[in-house]
Amino acid sequence: MRRVLPTGLALLIAGGALAAPTLSTTRMLPGPTTLPPADSADPKADVAYGAYQRGYYIAAFREATKRLEKDRTDAAAMTLLGELYSQGLGLRQDPAKAAEWYRLAANLGDRSAMGLLGMMAIEGRGIAKDPAAGRAWLEKAAAKGEPTACYNVALILLGTGVPEDLNRAAALLRQAADQEVPAAQHALGILYLKGRGVEKDPAQAAQLFRRAADNGDVAGEVEFSILLFNGEGVPKDEARAARYFRHAAGRGNAVAQNRIARLYAAGRGVPKNLVEAAAWNMAASAQGLTDAWLTQALAGLNPEERARAERLAADRMTP
Repeated sequence: MRRVLPTGLALLIAGGALAAPTLSTTRMLPGPTTLPPADSADPKADVAYGAYQRGYYIAAFREATKRLEKDRTDAAAMTLLGELYSQGLGLRQDPAKAAEWYRLAANLGDRSAMGLLGMMAIEGRGIAKDPAAGRAWLEKAAAKGEPTACYNVALILLGTGVPEDLNRAAALLRQAADQEVPAAQHALGILYLKGRGVEKDPAQAAQLFRRAADNGDVAGEVEFSILLFNGEGVPKDEARAARYFRHAAGRGNAVAQNRIARLYAAGRGVPKNLVEAAAWNMAASAQGLTDAWLTQALAGLNPEERARAERLAADRMTP
């Protein structure tokens, strides 16, 4: 007799697909390791940041230092030096020196430095731990529209339980989401899905989750997959949901691994394949997400099938 899954595959997850979001820090990620730009006739060319983005950190340090020798109020150069010291890029990591540079730049009005200094104060990294001072710097950065600071202040407000704070948190998340901060898109999507601080709107939630997924946020990807599978806020499409689940599963997300395992076990959105189901279930179980229904559904695998599943799971669990 054909075994069927519980209604909706139990895909709806209270509180979202992953744990609550955490405070984030802005990081300027290095670009491809090609040669840094040659001196340009363009007076607006930023050689220091150009070198940084290409992974030439010593050159970035040298260029930023030169800029400060010419202009002691170059806040962008100060922020870059703070980042190099904070991450230990091209020189020895030194959070205390990073905080000094961030503070100088923040006092000159640099919004990125304000947000980064705020997080250092909240974490007690490089400076004394001081959540109140940290929040004050985050608020200043958010007032200037710094997207990560908007996101971080919103998360602080979400934890107060005050209705007015909830409304402001939603507005700040919108600012960050509009600047393509994927974690903010995911968090704002959760608010629309639950009707917290905004009017409940599953279609808006789905749109935000999709944007977060497109920007690389695995939590948003899982949430979008759930809405796709259930046809909530977006036309129901089990095959497309399965593709998103599989992609998130391949990125190591345990919830996605569990969900794609269930889809393979049931033949929903993908051809039924118990070996694939078992492999993804093993990967999820290795992260602590066990599933009694899957254990029962996969109990009939023969030794050869189980061995194949174990090999697949081992490959998927390899960093």
